[in-house]
Amino acid sequence: MEQINLEAQVRKTTGNGPARVLRREGRIPAILYGPKTDAILLSIDNKEFEQIIKKSSIGSVLLKLEIKSGQTGTHSAMVKELQTHPVTGQYLHVDFYEVDLTRKINAMIPVTLTGKSQGVEDGGILQIVRREIEVFCLPTAIPEAIEVDISELEIGGSIHINEVTLPGDVELPEDTDFTVITILAPKLEEEVVEEEELEEGEEAAEEGDEEAAEGEEAPSEEASKEE
Repeated sequence: MEQINLEAQVRKTTGNGPARVLRREGRIPAILYGPKTDAILLSIDNKEFEQIIKKSSIGSVLLKLEIKSGQTGTHSAMVKELQTHPVTGQYLHVDFYEVDLTRKINAMIPVTLTGKSQGVEDGGILQIVRREIEVFCLPTAIPEAIEVDISELEIGGSIHINEVTLPGDVELPEDTDFTVITILAPKLEEEVVEEEELEEGEEAAEEGDEEAAEGEEAPSEEASKEE
């Protein structure tokens, strides 16, 4: 995976007040740290960071942080944590974790589907059990997505992680076994239709019984005359 350049500036102030000032200026408070890196307080451009996140998954994007002031230098890093406002979705703070490009790391990779499932064509319901998969690989070998072919998947069928082909030198954590995709039978929809038809039949039967009962209680005009 290619590293994406992101400029950062060193910040010397902390606290909610200075952080709000930065956000009003269109910047996001951030911090860079790692096993061999002392924490560095940073700020990054909100629009530039937003464009990067739109194109890549947060858990898999590999960045080249270019610090332009203070502790000038370049650092390979990934997003460790992204804090957002619960209502507006505004980026509040970013934690960057410096990585060693020669050592494998864990990353969360989105799942993408290829092909057309026969089960879906037959009326089945596609259920994506895992939309992201944790993998173990070098930072430069992080795949953009893991493709899962569902062409042969029929109703009641499923695809487990050990059936998915992983690209290159990408590995799974040890003792990993779970379902990624499954095709459910449309039982719920059928049951709803059957229940509605049954209710309609019961209502019609009740109306018929009521009409019959009213006919028995009210004698005809000819019968009244004969009496």
